Amino acid sequence: MSNADHQDGWTRVRGRLRAEVGDDVYSSWFARMDLEAIEDGAVRLSVPTRFLKSWIQSHYAERVLACWQAEDTKVGRIELIVRSAVLRTTVAPTRKPEVAAGGNDGGNRFNSNNNGRPISVGDPGVHEALGGSPLDARLSFDSFVVGRSNTLAHAAAKQVAAARRTDPVMFNPLYIHAGVGLGKTHLLQAITWAGNAAGERKVLYLTAEKFMYGFVSSLRTQTALAFKEALRGIGVLVIDDLQFLQGKSTQAEFCHTLNALIDAGRQVVIASDRPPSDLESLDDRVRSRLAGGLVVEMGSLGEELRFEILKVRVMAARAYHPTFDVPLPVLAYIAKTVTHNGRDLEGALNRLLAHNKLTGHAVTLEMAEREVRDLIRPQEPKRVKIEDIQRVVARQYNVSRSDLLSSRRTANVVRPRQVAMYLAKTLTLRSLPEIGRRFGGRDHTTVLHAVRKIEGLVGNDMALAEEIEILKRQLQE
Repeated sequence: MSNADHQDGWTRVRGRLRAEVGDDVYSSWFARMDLEAIEDGAVRLSVPTRFLKSWIQSHYAERVLACWQAEDTKVGRIELIVRSAVLRTTVAPTRKPEVAAGGNDGGNRFNSNNNGRPISVGDPGVHEALGGSPLDARLSFDSFVVGRSNTLAHAAAKQVAAARRTDPVMFNPLYIHAGVGLGKTHLLQAITWAGNAAGERKVLYLTAEKFMYGFVSSLRTQTALAFKEALRGIGVLVIDDLQFLQGKSTQAEFCHTLNALIDAGRQVVIASDRPPSDLESLDDRVRSRLAGGLVVEMGSLGEELRFEILKVRVMAARAYHPTFDVPLPVLAYIAKTVTHNGRDLEGALNRLLAHNKLTGHAVTLEMAEREVRDLIRPQEPKRVKIEDIQRVVARQYNVSRSDLLSSRRTANVVRPRQVAMYLAKTLTLRSLPEIGRRFGGRDHTTVLHAVRKIEGLVGNDMALAEEIEILKRQLQE
């Protein structure tokens, strides 16, 4: 068969492929795929980047082969290669210009233009009159993208925001914890906007820093009583970044405020970067009160959720930059490689937008690979919790978790307890006093002795060293 016949067949295959997947998907993934050769029942196709090759192999390989076999039954397999400038052996037929499939995420209000006026949600005057921390109008429920890792936190936040003054409080406090850039502040501010817009209850959003500043200022100006009364008259108190709350007197006042609001049936919502049990600087009574409500962890953003977030952000950016267009392969590349948090995703899109606006060049996969290179970070190891260590060690040594926390000194409990303390010190960022407290209120010197004991044994006892490696693998999977 001549080269012209091959190209005619390729044109028909592309037509079949376009009809099956639709114009948008075809233009995004297959418009830059070219036929290189057909040899011994193998069709060799080329694409310009490794990412496109990986994506098509993972998602469309069987469909491309089926389209070829419908055209030529002798075709047995597809070979996909990445072409270079000197690799080209055929002239690609004329193609339609590439277009991106638009994400259909209605209601998103993310504003990628820092100079643009934010869209107002609710009445900011209510919140400002109460002395709250500044709010970002982009952080509404409409612009929050829900996925597997944040479904429960989102549902609980919406329930709080929608509750009426006469409704019983379902969970109090609502405590949301997650790492940086995973959406805690977004949910807390969304509660504030929606709650104040409904007009049912006064909602006050404060960062821990603003709470501390307000309390210290009230002491200095001798208005502490007024400060306390104002806080305790709030319908919903929202505190962000509780891990930054410092100072014994400030923490004591926070404890009193928390107790007063909860006892009066007022709603409290709190966000932090760690669960209540890990807030080492807070009083035990405060940690206990926080843990007594609904504690929800927001997990890391999965690739599918990152992809949806990027689509929402691009649609929002188009409200201010109508010509800004990011092809689906570019969004998929960023979602796959920029994995750290939502702020890095936002930074990646802002770079593409700036490059597009300042140079006039269209956004391409090659340009994206160049612009976001420094945002591609190595995958962080799983965050190990002391509770997980205790559970896994107890199971390994056939003892109970309560045995590990008890004062029992029998040999079958002492060694597992020491191993668990050693793992807690090596796999977490918790301090010796905190580890001791989490192991039945032991002194930090007991933990230090356990750590040194196991360190000494591991060097000489190969069986113990292997046991500990197995435990580490179980905890980090």
